[in-house]
Amino acid sequence: MIEVIEQICVGCGACIKACAYDAIRLENQIAVIDQDKCTLCGACVQACPFDSIVIRKSGEVPDDKEDYSGIWIYAEQKDGVIAPVVFELLGKGRDLADQMETELSAILLGEGVEALASELIAFGADQVIMVDDPQLRNFRDSRHAKALTELSIEYKPAVILAGATVVGRSFIPRVAVQLHTGLTADCTGLEYDPETQNLLQTRPAFGGNIMATIITSNHRPQMATVRHKVMNALERDDSRSGTVIQKQINFDFEEEDCSWLSFESEKTSLVNITEANIIVSGGRGLKEAKNFALLEELAEALGGAVGASRAAVDAEWVPYSHQVGQTGKTVKPTIYIACGISGAIQHLAGMSSADYVIAINKDPDAPIFKVADLGIVGDLFEVVPALTKMVKENRK
Repeated sequence: MIEVIEQICVGCGACIKACAYDAIRLENQIAVIDQDKCTLCGACVQACPFDSIVIRKSGEVPDDKEDYSGIWIYAEQKDGVIAPVVFELLGKGRDLADQMETELSAILLGEGVEALASELIAFGADQVIMVDDPQLRNFRDSRHAKALTELSIEYKPAVILAGATVVGRSFIPRVAVQLHTGLTADCTGLEYDPETQNLLQTRPAFGGNIMATIITSNHRPQMATVRHKVMNALERDDSRSGTVIQKQINFDFEEEDCSWLSFESEKTSLVNITEANIIVSGGRGLKEAKNFALLEELAEALGGAVGASRAAVDAEWVPYSHQVGQTGKTVKPTIYIACGISGAIQHLAGMSSADYVIAINKDPDAPIFKVADLGIVGDLFEVVPALTKMVKENRK
């Protein structure tokens, strides 16, 4: 919690200027902090010239951080298929584990998942800790959180990483709360500092305008969720050997906080943008939903997928599953074609890893041209059909 020491505070207002969340006001020349707005960022603490603001930490601090060792990767799977982001995390985890001279473990939760253990080892894991239980057949965040929490308490890993997927974002925060540790969400970079033995966790902040590097210096484990398509997976090596540990968890709850109803997959013929090598994206410049048919035709001719900016999704022209950007999906295609997209920094955060960017926009000053390898200044309603025709003719 954060606290103002009234006996020291002189009401200078330095903390108010430093607060980016409008969480501080003066009452009777004393700073008052709105706990609902405060994010405990610490900016006011640093700004106060009289040291009258303090953050008091609660929760358990490990008596000896040296007791915590090993890197864990949550191996998300559905219906016996491992999520692609897991292989990327294993690749990065392998690099970190080698630097830290520690073990890389994959945590596998589900029913009938034993056959997946060898695949996780082939992609870099030293061992697989598995809970194979009918109670984990369908995802429920309370059950997955209980399993991962109890395993963490028993084995004391130094680092826990998970994909920033719908599943990861749903239950990993519960685990962090139960373990009394921090969690950095939506990371785009991870590095190890050998001097402090801290994990340097980098993520976009303030709407993507800056990149913040966050450390969990006083608590263990260090936890982070990582965006898909920002790390590189290792080549599969079936000659690798590893250990498989099977554990049992008691899932008796006094009261269930949720129940499983059903799973309904999205009904669309469009290719998943996170796995596509070519993406054709549209933004506000398309003017209305029906014009996305132009992009679908081009994407189909190229064998690619259709993406969209947040503006197009907010206008309900395309489903959210096609949104590229900080609040959407991170993609890493070979070719990214941006049509009628101005190039807001939030959108660039989701597609800047593309190998080759082609931008089509009638505004020559659009920010998207600053990151484009090839820029076409023109009306997309003329350029895209012409490009589609050319692709089809060349394919014939």
